[in-house]
Amino acid sequence: MQSLYLIIQIFLALAFGYFLAPKLSLNIRHFIFKILPYFSYILLASVAFELTLALDQIENPSAILPPAIIIALTTSFGSFFTCLFAYTIFDKQSVKGKISLQLFVNALKNIAKAFLALGVGVLFGAIITQFTSYIAFNSWYLLLLFIFLIGIELAFTHFNRTWLSWKILIVPLAAFIGSCIAGLLNYDLLNKHFTLNETLALAQGYGWYSMSGILFTQLHSAELGGIALLTDLFREIVAIFLMYTMGWRFPRPAISSAGATSMDVTLAMVKQSCGTHYVPHAMMSGLLLSLLAPLLISLFLNF
Repeated sequence: MQSLYLIIQIFLALAFGYFLAPKLSLNIRHFIFKILPYFSYILLASVAFELTLALDQIENPSAILPPAIIIALTTSFGSFFTCLFAYTIFDKQSVKGKISLQLFVNALKNIAKAFLALGVGVLFGAIITQFTSYIAFNSWYLLLLFIFLIGIELAFTHFNRTWLSWKILIVPLAAFIGSCIAGLLNYDLLNKHFTLNETLALAQGYGWYSMSGILFTQLHSAELGGIALLTDLFREIVAIFLMYTMGWRFPRPAISSAGATSMDVTLAMVKQSCGTHYVPHAMMSGLLLSLLAPLLISLFLNF
């Protein structure tokens, strides 16, 4: 129920921006279009800040960091390459073409700025934790503001009709299949420290750490809840890295690696690295995976 409530908020913010856009003055529109690119870096800093706070609150984080990092890497890259493989079969044209030097240089610049934003967030989080043991921080309303601004931009964007094709469903389907393959692989990589259904369940968070951490704690244990939280935080960061490094060349696989976050946090990077035309792809994939994530986690844990 909580996941549905959050999804409704996202689409209300998007719709509000979309329908309000024609009523805005030209000066306000220009101002919004000018500040939008900077929002991705603000969101990146907030993600890094939340990660730093989360690590400070978890008991013995060094014990759960290795499995969290392994699961995050395997699920993110598993989703990316599964989607890439699927599109080479069903839509070869989308993964063909020459690499543009200009786009590659721009990608490197964006990566440098992204890591700077992450560094600022980590540094700020480290300073804050030195002075207080707990701080309530939630970037949700900042995210809703960004999605509202995206809605305004979408009102003035002319889309082609390719995103209405059934092939758009390959993106979330590849995320699911790639994550399941990673879950099977992680059973051996983690030396069978976890049961098979646990590694499969940990692969189904799709970057939605605020949901997965709580759900695993309620359905299983605090230890698995901590691993799930860090896994999906790292999965979000890996997806951001893939978005900036590969999104300009392989936009759909990059969106697939972002999982549920392609609808919210990494939507800024989709717009910046893949282009505004891929925002509907990201919204659709993120919506489906956000609805499925809590169901799949519950299913695998009780399997």
